[in-house]
Amino acid sequence: MNNILYLIIGLLVGVGAGVPIGRFFLRKLFKDQEAAAQNKVKKILKEAENEAELLKKNRLLEAKEKFLQMKAEHEQEISGKNNAISQRENGIKQKEQSLNQKLENANRKDQELENVRKNLEKQTELALKKQEEVEALKSQHIEQLENIAGLSAEEAKNQLVDNLREEARTKAMMQIKDIVDEAKLTAVKEAKKVVIQTIQRTATESAIENTVSIFNIDNDEVKGRIIGREGRNIRALEAATGIEIIVDDTPEAIILSGFDPVRREIARLAMHRLVTDGRIHPARIEEVVAKTKKQIEEEIVEIGERTVIDLGIHGLHPELIRMVGRMRYRSSYGQNLLQHSREVANFCATMAAELGLNVKLAKRAGLLHDIGKVPDDNPELPHAILGMQLAEKYKENPEVCNAIGAHHDEIEMTSMISPIIQACDAISGARPGARREVVESYIKRLKELEELALSYPGVEKTFAIQAGRELRVVVESEKITDAQSEILAADISNRIQTEMTYPGQIKVTVIRETRSVAFAK
Repeated sequence: MNNILYLIIGLLVGVGAGVPIGRFFLRKLFKDQEAAAQNKVKKILKEAENEAELLKKNRLLEAKEKFLQMKAEHEQEISGKNNAISQRENGIKQKEQSLNQKLENANRKDQELENVRKNLEKQTELALKKQEEVEALKSQHIEQLENIAGLSAEEAKNQLVDNLREEARTKAMMQIKDIVDEAKLTAVKEAKKVVIQTIQRTATESAIENTVSIFNIDNDEVKGRIIGREGRNIRALEAATGIEIIVDDTPEAIILSGFDPVRREIARLAMHRLVTDGRIHPARIEEVVAKTKKQIEEEIVEIGERTVIDLGIHGLHPELIRMVGRMRYRSSYGQNLLQHSREVANFCATMAAELGLNVKLAKRAGLLHDIGKVPDDNPELPHAILGMQLAEKYKENPEVCNAIGAHHDEIEMTSMISPIIQACDAISGARPGARREVVESYIKRLKELEELALSYPGVEKTFAIQAGRELRVVVESEKITDAQSEILAADISNRIQTEMTYPGQIKVTVIRETRSVAFAK
């Protein structure tokens, strides 16, 4: 405030009195400011020195406290180590005392054993002397007996052994005869008991296969889309799947007819995809059917793997596992083949356990006994022989192979498991409601019909539809001309008339299709 006053006065005086007076006051003002600045610097320096001194004292105190703390911790650690050393020394002393005591006991026992050994030596000497006396008396007794009987000891011994042997043989033969008679009386009873227990312990149900599948739809408008313009969609479906598709007045249902369960399942799944997707035309139908076939093959492998896991069978070849999965879509006289094989496997395991045989091998042979019914090739071989060859090909146990090949008496049985497989197969197939002979003969006739047409060169695919009343033959357009197609249809129909027995009439349709494909890039 004074500086400002001086400044104002200096300015006023400078204005009024002139430049010399103004300079005087300005010089005085600058000196006063310098003096104030120096005083402020000294004050700051003094305060800094005081703070530094105080900080130094605090650091020293902290260092002393830390030193004392570390010293206390060190002393505590040393004390703990000393205590541990003392405890170890006490333990060592105790062990030393225990060892000394054990050593004294051992020395005492050694002395006792030495005394016992000396006593035994004395007793052994006495026993040897008594044995010599007994041997001498025995020799005298034998000499007296030989003199009385007129026979030597060796002759008497041989005569006694012969008499005992003859008596033992006579008794053994009598016992064997009694055992055989008893076994004959009880064998049938025991066999019936094992079979009845096996049947009672395995729950089964009737397994009847049909030759039609029902595809349910939400409304009847879908039927028109499946048929397509002029029936092109339904014809494409039938050509791709080999299944007859029946669209009639049945409400909200389409019937899929065919003897091959795999084809029916492919057709059903393909129709489900097409209806769900909404795009139904010939090109899309072929694409969906191809994808569905691949999906069915994957499901077949999955079914086979799940079956062997459920039955506890390990180490089965992947190709055999795939064949087991295909059993799901095969039937034997109307009985589902996979269900039948699972039943036989469980029957065999139960019966083998009752008889004390190898349960795992019996269950394995039971599952694979009808594996020869799965392949479509080699129809001239019995399925038992074909199944045995497949099992040998994939390195199955010889007992399993023999059981598969002998379960219909095509070959001689060489193991105990083989008659069990035969009996269990009969148990599963002979129970009421298990099989239908008519279905099996019907399916066999349809297969023979398709195989007859496939035997001609240039034939690509054959489909028996409409319960065997129509045979559709798809030929390769590069190998068969239109004129040759007509001749082929006539030849197939003539051969069917001469070689097969069937009710009614069979319509033979030869389909030759030419496609031209180009790509716009």
